[in-house]
Amino acid sequence: MLRRSILALGLTAAVAPTLAMAAARRGWKTIFDGRSLKGWSPIGEANWSLKDGAVEADKGAGGFLVSDETYGDFEARAEFWVSDDANSGVFIRCTNPLTISAGKTGNAYEVNIFDKRPDQTYATGGIVDVGKVSPVPKTGGRWNVMEIIAQGDVFTVSVNGVKTVDKARDDLHAHGRIALQYGSGVVKFRKVQVREL
Repeated sequence: MLRRSILALGLTAAVAPTLAMAAARRGWKTIFDGRSLKGWSPIGEANWSLKDGAVEADKGAGGFLVSDETYGDFEARAEFWVSDDANSGVFIRCTNPLTISAGKTGNAYEVNIFDKRPDQTYATGGIVDVGKVSPVPKTGGRWNVMEIIAQGDVFTVSVNGVKTVDKARDDLHAHGRIALQYGSGVVKFRKVQVREL
């Protein structure tokens, strides 16, 4: 019995690094790990702080955490938690790291996290002014996973494994930074990964 337990512990110890190496081989890079803001710059007035393995904000007139690196064609995963009344988002291909804006006249694409957006057309899981969300997920009060694929002028978004935007098209921004938004409510991000395509 003791021998089996030791063998099981040895196998568990061997599997964890193997899974991490397999993810690295597939090209996934963790750009935010919940423990450090290295590689990110804050702009705006949000009170971002690291707590319990995540970065969170719950006050301020809005703001962003902006990646130091730029990305063109990529797949991204972001783990987030928001209160029911939160307004947040993952902005991609941000062409100006000092001022982030979305929409038809903006300098980035906003993949929205805004369950109670008055116009649900671009609520959580939608890309503002580019990809209408269907179905509309509800994400308040729990951890969620958002997946974004940006390849050329084609965009796909999934929330918790359900596709919410399927092959929306726009060619305004070809590459740029990733920005995590605080708009209102309570917003937390605990992991962001990117794989370049």
